[in-house]
Amino acid sequence: MFAFDFEDKIRFTKAVYYSFKPIPLPKLFKDGTGGLGKFAPEQGCIELYDEEGACAHLSVGRSFVRDMLPMILSGERKSYNDWRTSLYWKVRNSGFQSAQAVDVGTVDLMMLDILAQRAEQPLHRFLGAEKDWAAAYKGGGSILLEDDELVEDMLRYVEEGYTTVKFKVGSDDLERDLNRIGKVRSALGGGIGIAVDANQKWDVETAFRFSELAKPYRLAWLEEPIHAHDMNGIKRLKEMGVSVPIAFGESMRLSYAYETYIEKGVDHLQPSVGRMTRMDDLIRIRDMARANNVRFSSGGRTYLNAIFGCLYSEDEMIEYHEPISKPVGEYTLHQPEERRGRFHCQTDISGNPQRMNVEKLEKDRLLDGKQVFYSV
Repeated sequence: MFAFDFEDKIRFTKAVYYSFKPIPLPKLFKDGTGGLGKFAPEQGCIELYDEEGACAHLSVGRSFVRDMLPMILSGERKSYNDWRTSLYWKVRNSGFQSAQAVDVGTVDLMMLDILAQRAEQPLHRFLGAEKDWAAAYKGGGSILLEDDELVEDMLRYVEEGYTTVKFKVGSDDLERDLNRIGKVRSALGGGIGIAVDANQKWDVETAFRFSELAKPYRLAWLEEPIHAHDMNGIKRLKEMGVSVPIAFGESMRLSYAYETYIEKGVDHLQPSVGRMTRMDDLIRIRDMARANNVRFSSGGRTYLNAIFGCLYSEDEMIEYHEPISKPVGEYTLHQPEERRGRFHCQTDISGNPQRMNVEKLEKDRLLDGKQVFYSV
């Protein structure tokens, strides 16, 4: 089984946390279950230093500062493997779907950043990538958009070079959802992949009915049509003969859940980079998908996702969710370059080059404060 395995010793010496005021989205965003999105979810970012002078940068929430920093600014020097193992089991009673477990994955990612800096390699190359780009599909399509706005966005995505696009369904009007799919398919023609995301909106019977009615539009996949943890519901949906490929994964935090997804009949596995408890689980899940002949893609912030997307094949895509990722990207330094449906990572900066632009956040009055923490 694939695993990142590093014995390099790390002692964390200092952390600087910048807290943000809410970063506004240019347009309200809504999916089938999540309510109105007015702001990007980023709460802050951290600079984490080791004793050799490397500094990892990453967006983190306030709970990371409260719960995780005291554990890692302990003065201890441990290997990458030992840090990850000890933290993983320290949070076990919170559950491996918890925010605390995801914070362990955050430390994992920052340690990989530090080790790549020591090796003087960009992070994707340090992890074994043989190419410097990730193939992508583009998502958006709030259910608040008027039909003509939705079609206009999807057409623009295709003009930008994307061959697969995705938008939201799961409004309170099934007929409206289906009509919108029809309008997008008519506008894009038959050569473009169209996927839709219901964000766990329906029960099994409604999901099956929707898939039957959507059959003429040849959907690339139907994402999370029912509750993401309803494994037997997924099995029942497959037994009923759902004809559209179904995708799940962004709500899960560790690879074991994806084994169950495959057993229940999921056609497309979709882990999210910023929600994993172990970063090598992304590669485990990728390999699991390959071995079982199911589709694989990953979601999360594009500027991180592209790093891991360099480890995927051309038909294993990352998601670029424009309505939320683009506003955050405007406050991000050293992003991968978007070109014709691919994201190209930088090769001249060691580690993970992306970081929040604190100066721009301060200029735009979105920087809320700064805290400095030292090792005991």
